[in-house]
Amino acid sequence: MPRRTAADDGQPRLATIRDVAQHAGVSVATVSRILSGTYPSAPSTRAKVMRAVSELDYVANAHARGLAGVRPKSVAIVVNSVISPHYAHVAQGVQEEAAREGRLCIVGTTGGDPERELATIGLMRQEQAEAVIRVGNIVADDAYRERMASIARALARAGSQLVLCGRPPLGPDVPAIGVEYDNTAGAHAITSHLLSAGHRRILCLGRRSGYTTPDSRIAGYRAALAAHRVPHDPGLEVDGTMERGEGYRMMRERLDRGSGPRDFTAVFASNDLIAAGVRDVLRERGLRIPDDVSLVGFDDLPPAADIDLTTVHVPHEELGRIAVRLALRGETPGAAQRVLLGTHIVVRDSVRRLRGV
Repeated sequence: MPRRTAADDGQPRLATIRDVAQHAGVSVATVSRILSGTYPSAPSTRAKVMRAVSELDYVANAHARGLAGVRPKSVAIVVNSVISPHYAHVAQGVQEEAAREGRLCIVGTTGGDPERELATIGLMRQEQAEAVIRVGNIVADDAYRERMASIARALARAGSQLVLCGRPPLGPDVPAIGVEYDNTAGAHAITSHLLSAGHRRILCLGRRSGYTTPDSRIAGYRAALAAHRVPHDPGLEVDGTMERGEGYRMMRERLDRGSGPRDFTAVFASNDLIAAGVRDVLRERGLRIPDDVSLVGFDDLPPAADIDLTTVHVPHEELGRIAVRLALRGETPGAAQRVLLGTHIVVRDSVRRLRGV
């Protein structure tokens, strides 16, 4: 808590820059220039000022610094929600790297609302954030691309940088950095893992046409089937969002309609939350994992390890750290850049090898 000094009426108050100047025996202007880093002061003068700052526990007024034209050092991250483990882990990586770079991390949420997204990023621009990092699955239609291109150019004009995490690039003429992980390769690898264990009827849960993340994971699933010369059955793909409750719903409805485990021997859940919902239903129906049904997920976030789930590991925190590093240390600020991170399988005890394989 900043130290409070006595006011004329005897009530405590926060120390001001004038208090610091008086305590150090220098002018207010000297204190201001030293704290902003724009004054080549003598070591003894700087030492006196910093000692006064410490002894009075002085905290600079951010509004006054803004009026003086001092650029606040901050990085902003804008996510759909802070509840999702996916967003939380990326945000953790952003926070860690921002702190390492001496920047404040500002977090904003949109709830998936495009208008709220525009308003939130506008506020980050007003705060003069050096980078605005946007995370979240979206529908990459023309309206989205036009909106984000406009945001990227506006931020660039303000001396800031737009970074898209886990989102498709906007094109070489748009000043935005893209940091992605390979959803398609990850889904191909995890589906191939099931196929190599002898599974040919693999139920895929979490299809959502038009949304970038589910689309790329479905593409990997289908490519693995084709590579192993297993016919693609659209009836084994089920629509749903990437939530635990949706995993429960999709699995329950699948079993309720009479197509029990004989119709499929394995389930590829598009993320670990869906897999957790699937597990809840299977346990309710007396079906064992992996003895009766094999189950895999994607993301390697809670609750994957807790339920012993074989899944695809995504470097979420590294995604956030790289986003900050590229934005702050980029050799060509305002230029379009793209980085693609790899994924790998984490094998646990949720897949059974079929007999004769």
